[in-house]
Formats: sequence, structure tokens, C-alpha cells
Amino acid sequence: MDKYLTSTVKSIPPSGIRKFFDLVMQTEGVISLGVGEPDFVTPWHVREACFYSLERGYTMYTSNQGLLELREEIAAYEKRKIGVEYSPAHEVLVTIGVSEAVDLALRALIEPGDEVLVPEPCYVAYAPGAALVHGKAIPLETFDSDQYRLRPDILEKNITPRSKVLILAYPNNPTGGIMRHEDLQALVDIIIRHDLIVISDEIYSELTYEGQHVSIASFPGMKDRTLVMNGFSKAFAMTGWRVGFACGHPDLIAAMNKIHQYTIMCAPIMSQKAAVEALRHGEGEMRKMVENYNFRRKLILSGLREIGLDCFEPRGAFYCFPSIKGTGMSSEDFCELLLREEQVAVVPGNAFGSSGEGFIRCCYAASVPNIEQAIERMGSFLRRHSSALSNTGG
Repeated sequence: MDKYLTSTVKSIPPSGIRKFFDLVMQTEGVISLGVGEPDFVTPWHVREACFYSLERGYTMYTSNQGLLELREEIAAYEKRKIGVEYSPAHEVLVTIGVSEAVDLALRALIEPGDEVLVPEPCYVAYAPGAALVHGKAIPLETFDSDQYRLRPDILEKNITPRSKVLILAYPNNPTGGIMRHEDLQALVDIIIRHDLIVISDEIYSELTYEGQHVSIASFPGMKDRTLVMNGFSKAFAMTGWRVGFACGHPDLIAAMNKIHQYTIMCAPIMSQKAAVEALRHGEGEMRKMVENYNFRRKLILSGLREIGLDCFEPRGAFYCFPSIKGTGMSSEDFCELLLREEQVAVVPGNAFGSSGEGFIRCCYAASVPNIEQAIERMGSFLRRHSSALSNTGG
């Protein structure tokens, strides 16, 4: 049946994250630091709001844009968090997670041959998303020496007449890097001068451990050319509920909603009701989860350094991105061997772009005992293979 498939789909590799997720499912006794999913259960009062909505018979479609009460809460949340005002009626769209929001934006904006500028290492979906609408993803390399911040000179030199969209995803998956106010300010003039649209994926915004998250939409001249995207999966421990949102200029939101009408219809009403409750009363539990992640962040960072892996200190999200270059192994070989020998699952850095080669992603949204045990096993693995390398002159 391969002959019936489009060349675009055939050219896109499977997700490197899901490959290792599948390997984990086939291996017993695995400690997973792989898939980026909170180990917290959605708070009870949020689940209860879903139960209550079902008891009251809320099992129907909503507006394509989403429940108005949810859009109102989202607008209030964004004003409170990033200082930008959005009209619930015209500038907010409820989506099936941030993943759908990104997909809708790319489909609404990109013509064949248009270029999408993507800082790397980055989440695995951006380049395939551009390819699926016949656009071209242009990687913008970021470096651990710059704390994985996008430098203005790198942005400037990669812009061409076909450049149309810049994706900013900070706090960053997989590195944990953040962009400070001054870092974003340095990009604004370039973005405006070259008439770019920004897709700002802020799903990890609440998981910022040093200072406050800053959105590029909050800078003068940037609100109308920025699509802010966020959701409930990470900070509210609601991955399976699949609720996200996009905020932006009414024309952009209307175009995205047009595609959403034909492909998705609307997010499930029960999930939307739960999301309303999360925004109204869930920030206390969220803060506790963030404090817990911060503790684990420090724990895994010190552990990785103690076993000999050089690692940039992440300032956001819930990932560490240590270098394994000193082992002489590729990222994929390291991860496959570690899983086979020590039953510890991490993700190879090249899953997040070619600049991620020589690194691995370790997710610390895992229990403290599992993090400690994983570090111990990784230490044993490194000692064994360091000895093997030195015995062979490697």
C-alpha cells in the first residue's frame, strides 16, 4: 500500500519520543524519564467538575470556538499572567491541546515554500507540521553556552524573503531554557522589520523557576503579530483531557477556527468544564506542583553532574538535557543501551533536531525515588562503559 501514500507523509520520520515510549512499553521494570507527562493526578476538584457536568447532562457540542465561559477565563488568565488583553469573543480559540493550535496556525499561515524559523533543539512536532503544509522548517541553532536562548544574530542571518513564521517555545522542551525580557526585546525589532508572525508556544510558562515568564506578545507592536498558545496539560496535570487554546488577532483566530470547524468541531465539553474549574480554583495546587518540580529539578541536576554528565541548569519546563559526548556513543546508541542494560528510559537528543545530537533528554516529572534510582543505574552504566572505552583506547 506504500504506493498510495503521499511523498510528504513518507518523508516524515516517526516521532523519536514515541519510539522510545513504545520500547518502554515492551520492557519490564523500566524507570522512565522519557515521556514528558506529569506524574500528578489531575486535582480532585477539577475531576469533580467533569463528573458534575456529566450529571447535569453536558454531553453536547459546544461552539466551535469553545465555551464562552472558558474563553472568558482564558482571557482573564492571560491578562493576569502576561499582561495582554484578549477579547473572549474574537481573540480566543479552544483547541485539542497546544498541538492542534500549532497545526491550525501553520495551516492557516503557510503557503507552499514558505519558511518557518524554528530554534533547535525543540519539540518534535514543529518541523513535521511545517512539512505537512508544504512549508520548509529552517532550524536556528541554540547552544548550551547561551543557555539555549535564541540569539538575534542567528535569527537575522537565517531570514530570507520566504520567511513567514517564527516559532518560539520557551520554556523550552527539551533543554529547559528560558527567554528573559531582554532576550525577547532583542528579537522584536528584527521580527517587526521582517514582518514575521510569531507562534509562541507557552505550554510550560507556569513552570518557570527563576523570575517570571515573559511573553513576546506583551512587547509594543507584538500583540497582533503573535499567536500565544497554552494549555492545561503540564502545569495543571491534565494531559489526557486534551484542552489547549490560542490567543491572537481576530483575523488569525477566525482563520484557525475555520479549519477547526471542519476537522475537529470542538473540544469535548466535559474537558472544557474541567478547564474552567482549573482556571478558577486550580492555581493553589499548581503552585504546589511547581514547587515539587523545582525540588526534583535540583535533585536530578546534582545527580547527573555527580555521575559525570555535564548538564546545563534548566530554568523552566521539567527536563534536563545533559551531554553524553564524552561517552563516545551517539545519542540513540546511548539510550538504547541504557534501556537494555539498566532499564532506564531517556530520549536521544537528536529526536529534537540535529543540534541535539550528543545529548539526552531526562524528564524529572517522575517520583523522587524513581529519579534517585535512575541516577544510580545511569551511574553504573557510565562507570561500566567508561571502563570499556579506556580499555580499548576509546
